[in-house]
Amino acid sequence: MADLVSSMTVNISYNVSDPNIGLSQSKDMDSYKLFIADTGLFITLAFRDKAFTDNIIYQQLLSDKLATNLGYVYENAVAQMLRASGNELYYHTFPTDSGKHNYEIDFLLARHNKICPVEVKSSGYKAHASLDIFCDKFSSRILDKYLIYSKDLAKEQGLTYLPFYMTQFI
Repeated sequence: MADLVSSMTVNISYNVSDPNIGLSQSKDMDSYKLFIADTGLFITLAFRDKAFTDNIIYQQLLSDKLATNLGYVYENAVAQMLRASGNELYYHTFPTDSGKHNYEIDFLLARHNKICPVEVKSSGYKAHASLDIFCDKFSSRILDKYLIYSKDLAKEQGLTYLPFYMTQFI
């Protein structure tokens, strides 16, 4: 993995056990997500179903008419933008009350002496249970909270809804 990271072809996001300032102190070196550093290349690889990928896939993707789960594509794009803005990538998972599943905060950013949780949604869908529970649990550690999605800029109840293209301004 070190070769991939040093080649700068991937962006690595580490899971942190203690979502607090100094995120690197609690990163789990065995729990991480890899994002391809070039989202366009990632899309080509993800949707390549024959020797030549038809442009129709890109047209459908750009017009929001591709009938597939694009969550990881959007997360990859946000990871690329955050890294290009000089951020290290971290995320946090924690168990649900039932313990059968995990909640996940897609990205955690350190700002001043606080953290900023970032959730990514591949559509205009504004549900954010993981973010709400995380913010209740760690409220004293949070400066700002963001939901990055495909709609317009908005702010409701202390949560900033940010269009994808504004990610660089976090």
